[in-house]
Amino acid sequence: MRLIIALGGNALLRRHERLTPENQRRNIKMAAEALAPLAHGHELVVTHGNGPQVGLLALQSAAYAPDESYPLDILDAETEGMIGYLIEQELINVLPTGRLCATLLTQIEVDPDDPAFQAPSKPIGPVYTEAAAERLAQERGWRIAPDGTHYRRVVASPLPRKILQIDVIRLLLGRGVVVICAGGGGIPVVRGGQGRLEGIEAVIDKDRASALLARELGADALMMLTDVDAVYRDWGKPKARALRAVSPDAVRQMAFAPGSMAPKIAAACEFAETGGTAFIGRLQDAAAILAGTAGTRISLEIEGIGEWD
Repeated sequence: MRLIIALGGNALLRRHERLTPENQRRNIKMAAEALAPLAHGHELVVTHGNGPQVGLLALQSAAYAPDESYPLDILDAETEGMIGYLIEQELINVLPTGRLCATLLTQIEVDPDDPAFQAPSKPIGPVYTEAAAERLAQERGWRIAPDGTHYRRVVASPLPRKILQIDVIRLLLGRGVVVICAGGGGIPVVRGGQGRLEGIEAVIDKDRASALLARELGADALMMLTDVDAVYRDWGKPKARALRAVSPDAVRQMAFAPGSMAPKIAAACEFAETGGTAFIGRLQDAAAILAGTAGTRISLEIEGIGEWD
């Protein structure tokens, strides 16, 4: 099977955990150990989030003079290389000797006229109190939005249109390489004058980029792994129930939090509607999710709500 594994930001850095190198490496080591069984007998492509990391780099960059600060596309590339390096190293440590891994910086083309540029919605960086968020918004011209009981900076998140390194990814997979790519949703680029590529200020949603990657590679399964054991109907309410198997049509009729589960549902449906199977669940349950004994499965083969707890 050809598997696309999307590691959520909370799978790499737990909620409210400090963004230290030690914490990230420890979590990525656990992620690699959870993914290692999936590499046996399967082609594996790993993607990952970068919200906390790109937000931290943006904060550091803002400390310099305006002409010395780096735009988001460059910060996206930095985080893709940094996190990819850690994932690659930890995978090499747990995979059988001789199994090759490669991290690929991935440019993804977006539409410069995407409405997302007028309505930033992608949360990045640390959480703030309302007062601190409003102060930073005034000082730095940021857009802010609620994130649970706190607030975070939000930036434009245009839809991914084309993965520019897709042929390189296919080449590596054909040689049996575990590929780590499209990290943080990839590096957002547009076509400028005479078709020249140019970076643009944005952070592409990792799950939407992963769904596009899965479709273009003809993957059998897209697995979105996070810190929640399944998709829940009526999440946070006394009558909340876990969905174990559901059709794209049925799950599209339900409401989910826009900053967390909603993008995963949209990505899962986009992929499942092309004939693949999408899974959502906890990182530590990865093998069980693929086996169909944990998490949530979304597929055209399911009629309505197939199973729920």
